[in-house]
Amino acid sequence: MGPRTGYSLQQVLPPQVLVGGNAIWSRYHQYPVFSWRWLAGRSLLFCGVILVATILIGGAVALAMQSARIGAQVWGAQFTAFSMMAMLGPALATWVRHRGWPEPRERWGVVIAVLLGMVLSYGVDHVASGYVNELMKPRLALLGAPPPKLELGAVAKALLLAVNLAVLAVIYGLFGGGLALRAYFSERRRWEAHRHAGELAEMATRAREADMRLGVLQAQVEPHFLFNTLASVRALVRQDPAQAEATLDALVAFLRATIPRMRDGQGMVSTLGQQLDICASYLALMEVRMGGRLSWAVQVDPALRELPFPPALLITLVENAIKHGIEPRPGPGRVEITAGREGEQLVVRVVDDGAGLQPGVGGGMGLANVREQLAQRFGGRASLRLQAAAGGGVVARIDVACAALQEAARKEASR
Repeated sequence: MGPRTGYSLQQVLPPQVLVGGNAIWSRYHQYPVFSWRWLAGRSLLFCGVILVATILIGGAVALAMQSARIGAQVWGAQFTAFSMMAMLGPALATWVRHRGWPEPRERWGVVIAVLLGMVLSYGVDHVASGYVNELMKPRLALLGAPPPKLELGAVAKALLLAVNLAVLAVIYGLFGGGLALRAYFSERRRWEAHRHAGELAEMATRAREADMRLGVLQAQVEPHFLFNTLASVRALVRQDPAQAEATLDALVAFLRATIPRMRDGQGMVSTLGQQLDICASYLALMEVRMGGRLSWAVQVDPALRELPFPPALLITLVENAIKHGIEPRPGPGRVEITAGREGEQLVVRVVDDGAGLQPGVGGGMGLANVREQLAQRFGGRASLRLQAAAGGGVVARIDVACAALQEAARKEASR
């Protein structure tokens, strides 16, 4: 692995990251910039082109100087010089990238390495040019060719020097690793974009899987709840017809609150107000079923009702409060649901005054599903906590960052 890159410097880049086709001369682009394999491929390509170009130059010099020896020497000097000029900066940058340095230090090191390569290239070019000039000077004198003379003024000399330096900087920059430096930084941006897209795709997949598990859980729990309610109605028909009628009315109200949400395809998208309404209709039904032994209340700031809120989480906590808190304890019981904003957090509490925390409570399938839903939808920006209530009972508390709720809603809407 490269330092903090997340991908190996020795393997081909993912298709979404690499730049360059699959032609033989561009295959080295498939490897990370300034990796050893990238350097080897680039060196082979550049040295091959330089070899052909310097052979042509050496041949032309041999013909002009009427000396094969001078032509061969010029070819050797220029091939060596041009190859070094092309490879010094990239080779130094490759060495830097394999040091395992932290990312900021690596970036500075790569830039300095390429710039140092450009400076060294100027020195190599200067030495090689002087060698070639000294090599050709005696031969030119034998051939009677006069040395070139060019008289320039001070301003013209300064202008010519500036142009010459600018041209050299461009040549050394492009030829000696400048383009590779640009590719290095763009590669890191493409990799970060690729990694981010992969994370989003993974999160979307996990959310879809969680929604499917939630649907299965609802399909398992709702029939069980309905069957129990209908069985209690059947038992009340003869004993207390008025109570049976009230139970049926409460059941109809509960179904009206829940079934339309599933029919219109919005079962996985909801608001806090809709979830509170479902919980209120459920508590009203349970109040009737339990013969008035249950009392309940829902308190929420009306401004918060339109906040996005995941489905089925809150009703799971309410069902848990009834099943493990109110039903096991004889006598009257109460469940209160409150929702408010504390700073940037939405805090929803389900409080009961029932049997309290018991061994095994908190690790059931329903609460495990609530925790998994919160983790997969909001990561570390949401939590579920159970704690003993003052005076007995349990407080189940969900904390979610309001910004995380809005982000999750936008993602859900775009799917």
